[in-house]
Amino acid sequence: MDAKLSPNQGLNFSGIGLASCLATGLSIAALNFDWMGNRSPFQGMSLTLPLLLGAVSAAAMGYVVIPLLQALKTGQIIREDGPQAHLKKAGTPTMGGIFFIPVAVIIACVCSGFAKEVLAVSALTLSYGFVGWIDDWQILRRKSNKGISPRMKLALQVGFAVVFCLWLMFNQPANITNIALPGVGWVLPLGFLFWPLAGFVLVAESNATNLTDGIDGLAAGTVAIALLALGALVAPASLGLMAFCAALSGGCLGFLAHNRNPARVFMGDTGSLALGGALGAVALLTNSLVALFILSGIFFVETLSVMAQVSYYKATKGPDGKGKRLFRMAPLHHHLELVGWSELQVVAVFYIIAAILAAICLAIAPF
Repeated sequence: MDAKLSPNQGLNFSGIGLASCLATGLSIAALNFDWMGNRSPFQGMSLTLPLLLGAVSAAAMGYVVIPLLQALKTGQIIREDGPQAHLKKAGTPTMGGIFFIPVAVIIACVCSGFAKEVLAVSALTLSYGFVGWIDDWQILRRKSNKGISPRMKLALQVGFAVVFCLWLMFNQPANITNIALPGVGWVLPLGFLFWPLAGFVLVAESNATNLTDGIDGLAAGTVAIALLALGALVAPASLGLMAFCAALSGGCLGFLAHNRNPARVFMGDTGSLALGGALGAVALLTNSLVALFILSGIFFVETLSVMAQVSYYKATKGPDGKGKRLFRMAPLHHHLELVGWSELQVVAVFYIIAAILAAICLAIAPF
């Protein structure tokens, strides 16, 4: 399926073209970062090898698992009030996170030599993936868009966040509660306030990533960019977590081989919650919260669009119980579709924005 970048331009994009450009760009970036860090790109503690292993392994695993998901009738339930173009996606297998997340985590653990910080982040990633799997399974079982209750979902996310924060508290130096502000050299000592913030970061990041997963290839591609940039940023602090980020970024690229437009599989909450949790956990361990905020700019705006839509609707609610909509539909990517953007146009623009945000982070990083 091709789509023009804008009505007045003749450049056409395809799903496979966008995915190929992204994979090529991230591979070149990984090689460049390894060269700058005086690392061999063919060793486990690098960006390049885990990235490539994650991509190839996840893509290969997809050819085995996707037919099984189809046989198990794990077809996605499509919202009838959403973009009409999405109705044809009904029946596309979901829960794709069950194959690329574990594959990437295993590669990360092996490449890092099973470093304890990588094991901890991997455990949090898989735990959030498990929460997403429960939600996906309930949606499929009930054949509706409602999985487990929001309260139960939040409780599970908070519970796993608390466990991870307890591990941080007893296994990391006391200065982990000091937040570094890159570019100005300042340090913000939060003390005990760091721990509620840490829990909020994990829960908020996972849910924000989940909201971004609504168009073929959108979440997988933007998260792949954010993870590789985060891996390059945390390399001076932890080579193991660098390899973890690279492997998970590669896993996203491998998944994109099946998820790019037109998608053969969706990641579901199983994948999106896990990816968001991974980003948050690595940032907390490496004192990279400011960088995470910048890298998550797209996820943040997507979340704000939902919050603004709900708030505006409630504020303008009349006697008939109906309010006005700020956007045609939230999150933002659906609004853009409904005003005339194609899926591929949205994905291409969001990839470019994600790359710009990554470049900003790397520019202000204290290498």
